[in-house]
Amino acid sequence: MTRLPDFETLLLERKGRRLTITMDQPETLNAFGGKMHVEIEQALAFAGQDDGSDVIVVTGAGRAFSAGGDIARMQHFVDHPDDFEEEVQGAKRLIFTLLDIEKPVIARINGPAVGLGATIALFCDVTIASDTARIGDPHVAIGLVAGDGGAVIWPQLVGFHRAKEFLLTGEILTAARAAEIGLVNHVVPEAELDAAVDALCDRLLKGAQQAIRWTKVTINIELKRIAHALMDPGLAYESLSVRTDEHAERVKAFVERAEKKR
Repeated sequence: MTRLPDFETLLLERKGRRLTITMDQPETLNAFGGKMHVEIEQALAFAGQDDGSDVIVVTGAGRAFSAGGDIARMQHFVDHPDDFEEEVQGAKRLIFTLLDIEKPVIARINGPAVGLGATIALFCDVTIASDTARIGDPHVAIGLVAGDGGAVIWPQLVGFHRAKEFLLTGEILTAARAAEIGLVNHVVPEAELDAAVDALCDRLLKGAQQAIRWTKVTINIELKRIAHALMDPGLAYESLSVRTDEHAERVKAFVERAEKKR
């Protein structure tokens, strides 16, 4: 059986034929700094090829799934917009790495899943959220285009009109509202989250593994086609929005508000 790799920002654990990937930066609410951005892609690529697992769970340590973008990284791109090209390539690889995994991937949404955190959760195959979780994609709130996957996956889950409303306003939804509109599969009381995830994983692990994988592969053919059509233009528009005064002003205001709260 392949040895689990070590990461600075993630924790990988096996339990039987289940592999759990935990974003392990609770002090920042598992926000995506440069290191975690790279490592989550590497961990998912490993998980897809791991000979010791048949089901993958993605979750966050502490009280958040992931708060999304790291503000220091946003500030860096305001000052060095040409560096955003590396971010673009990483975002594209991340989405297609998720889509290429043949095994079922379950999102255990233990708390806020925002921006890229929401995107990763929603590209998983089944989503189970705590009733205390909140989910949304507020790229527009900081003057950015939701080009790194949100514009791909939200319309597939909730339809075009609802996706436009939530992506154009950046509204953060309660778990209950997210379940009501079909954005997530299940919402359970916080104390029951682990039991619900365990039950689904156990059911999948008792199933016919090749049939499960090939059914997922078939479903994902269309989702990959849509992602291939939208990721490049979406990320190109996001790259343009990184260079706008509006984005710079909103990042500055965000930082000032954060400093006042300290």
